[in-house]
Amino acid sequence: MSKIENSKTYLGRDLENIFFRPVFADEGARELGIKVMYNMPAPTRLHFWHRPDDVLRKYASAGWTGSNSAERYTKTIELHRVKAEMSYSADEYFSLVYDSLTQSALTQLDDLTGTELEAAETALFRNAIMESVRATMWLGKTARAEGLNTFDGFLCRILADVEEQDIPVEVYESVTADTVEARLKSVWDNASEELRSIRSEGQLAFFVTADVFGAYEDSLEAAENEAAYYARQNGPGSLMYKGIPVIDMKLGGYLTKYYDLGVSFVLLTDRRNLALALNTSDFPGSEVRMWYNPDLMENRQRAIFMAGCDYLLPELVSLGYAK
Repeated sequence: MSKIENSKTYLGRDLENIFFRPVFADEGARELGIKVMYNMPAPTRLHFWHRPDDVLRKYASAGWTGSNSAERYTKTIELHRVKAEMSYSADEYFSLVYDSLTQSALTQLDDLTGTELEAAETALFRNAIMESVRATMWLGKTARAEGLNTFDGFLCRILADVEEQDIPVEVYESVTADTVEARLKSVWDNASEELRSIRSEGQLAFFVTADVFGAYEDSLEAAENEAAYYARQNGPGSLMYKGIPVIDMKLGGYLTKYYDLGVSFVLLTDRRNLALALNTSDFPGSEVRMWYNPDLMENRQRAIFMAGCDYLLPELVSLGYAK
């Protein structure tokens, strides 16, 4: 066997349960580190509740002395119809699928069933879509001529709102092991009181590019203390600054090609302030299709769905970047 000829089409509930939900819900959503809103009613809205500062009142025997209602901030996430298409020569495609099958200890390679092949073929395309969505979520820019331009990402939206929304921004030249802590501190110091006051809720995060992450890792390992020694031996594990996770956005390979927004970033925000929205149920034509083209002797894959992302509150954003 050197090619996969059985065509597969996912529609409706199969499209949701078999193809998208396994990577964009539960563990997949946690890996992205932000809020993922999957198949929410369209239009998809992002909400953030702010409770009153003081709800206590002196007791009175009668009457209502309650505080004002909790404030709800709402922002509509603009969804764009997107399409993913990939094609492989028949031999190359089977080799890719076969390689993924060999990673499973439960697979009997001398007796491959259609179900096993379908699962491996689906995973191949599904992972490619997830990676493209993830990269666009950060670096997307619809005004770009090509590449990561299907919807505007977080960084594009935040930078566009810097002046109008009075978002604190620091522009720096570069980051080294000697300067990285100063960069993180500056972004923290520039943050609004609203943002810093919710640190105890455990939802704040520094989302950083690989240069910042690597420099901070080097700075921790270079320190002359027992903790630094163990960090050099075993690696620092999860990085933290002021008790806040420092998370690598993993954009190194993309920033060399898509640098029109900047080449280095430090974004401090609440995870709940960032949301990625995907919809495969409320729009006609959403599907995933995989088939073999005998004329060109190649396997093809196509996915059509809706995607978009946005942030909610500018006061919960503090940014540093290098152009």
